[in-house]
This record gives sequence, structure tokens and C-alpha cells, in this order.
Amino acid sequence: MKNVYSLLAIFAGSLLLAAAFNLFLLPHEILSGGVTGVAMILGLLTPINAGIWLVVLNVPIFMLAWMKLGKVFVLNSIFSVAVTSIAMLYIPIMQVTEDALLSSVFGGVIVGAGAGVIIRFYGSGGGFDIVGLLLTLKRDIPLGFLVFCLNSVVVFMSGFIFSWELAMYTMASIYITGIVVDRIHTRHIKLSLMVVTSQGDAVKKELLESLYRGITVTDGEGAYSGTKVKVLHSVITRYELAYVRPLIKSIDPNAFVSITETMEVMGNFRRGGTLKKPGEPKRPMAAAVPSSSK
Repeated sequence: MKNVYSLLAIFAGSLLLAAAFNLFLLPHEILSGGVTGVAMILGLLTPINAGIWLVVLNVPIFMLAWMKLGKVFVLNSIFSVAVTSIAMLYIPIMQVTEDALLSSVFGGVIVGAGAGVIIRFYGSGGGFDIVGLLLTLKRDIPLGFLVFCLNSVVVFMSGFIFSWELAMYTMASIYITGIVVDRIHTRHIKLSLMVVTSQGDAVKKELLESLYRGITVTDGEGAYSGTKVKVLHSVITRYELAYVRPLIKSIDPNAFVSITETMEVMGNFRRGGTLKKPGEPKRPMAAAVPSSSK
């Protein structure tokens, strides 16, 4: 059921992309960034068709994604690209508004919402989305900002070949897209987790078995009650919070939990996939917070 839910979400996100392209961006001939934009430029500068360039450029990107992000991600991405392409054949190309700037803004918002949903459910629209995701595995940089920077280079080059006015409309659209993507795709946001509980061993055991996260455990004592407690410290991603919160509550409903946003993480912190699959063995990890641990 979880896989079906993910595919339905990717399907919906892909339909949003198709609608944004055909109803807002294409009617005003707003330029394309990313790999598609590179293919268009190469198609004009060389005798090889842009469609062939699009395939040639995407093949190594998908191969790299297969090795670094996994088979499921690539298959989800192919599914997304297929749904978007087919939907664009059936959604008529027509202007919702004659104002190109308004189309750029709303087109950017809808593209960002669609792309954000697809990425959140472990897929992509191909091209620079994959390149951006690969880069975020190495650096904690917001994905939307990364994709915006990559697309901006292509759009800037397109301005020399096509139209600077269209290039500026495109820049506005992809900037808005990047902002919306970062509002939905929040894996880069890190949270400091502190749990004060009388069920320290049970909470620690469940967290270690469910996450690729180190935990620092210290002894504590309630200042008013004098009750002996365990204080667990760790750093998690925003995505993991939805899983961690009910897990702690199910073990100790009276646990005191403090969650704060973390500006930067240094040291051994696993990026990428963080939830373990059922039955997967535990992996050794260093403590997430440098202090005396037990």
C-alpha cells in the first residue's frame, strides 16, 4: 500500500508538471532550463536534433542515479517522465492569461509543487533534479536553490540565442519553482532532538533499530521530583520527525521531547536515505552529539 500511495503521489505531481507546462509556460514560449535547455542549445549549434541530445544527456545522469540513488528512484523517475509526457499530449496548450509575467509566477509555483511532491516520494522529473539530489548527498544545500543555480546557467546561455526578455521571465519562473520545492522537500533541514524519559533503554533501542542515527545518552534527574531519567540527544532530518514523534509517544507518552532546528552539522552524519527497512541489521554509527555517552 505504501508503494501504491507513493506512485499515486508521483502521478499527481507529474500531472501538475504537465498542466503547468501546457497552460502557463509553453503558451508564452518561456524558455526551458536544465537538461532540456542544454539539448535545445546543442540542437541549434550542431546538426544533431535536440531530441537526440536530450536522450544522450539524460542517459549518463540516469546511470549515475541508478548507482547512487538506487533502482527504485530511477524507476519512479522514469514513471514520472512518462506520465508527464503522456499528459502533455492530452492537455491542450492554451493561455490561461495573456500576461507573461503572471504565467511565469503561477507556472513556477505549480511546477515547484509538482516537482516537490515527486522528489518527496523518491522520484524526479529527470535532468538537473537528479544532479541536484546527487549534490545534496555531499552537501547540506537546499535542493531548490541548487536546481535554480544549475538552471540559471542554462537560461543565461539561452538568452544569447533566443530572447533576453523570455530569459528573464524564465529566471523568475525557476526562482519561484526553487522556493516552492524547498518548502516541500525539507530533507536538508536538520533538527536537534532531546528526549527526557524514564524508558530510556526502550526508546534508545527503537530509535537505533529504526534510524541511521547515533544517539548520545546521559543520566538525568528531575529537579522537582528527584526521579532518575535518561536524556537522549540526536540529530535527525525534518522527514524523520514524522516517524520519530509517534515512535517515542508509543513507548513513553509522558516523555519530555524538545525539537529545535539545527543550523549546521559537523562530523559523522548520514545523508540520503535514513529510515531502515524491516529486518535490516544495525549499522555502527558515531554519537550524534559530542558528549560523554553511555
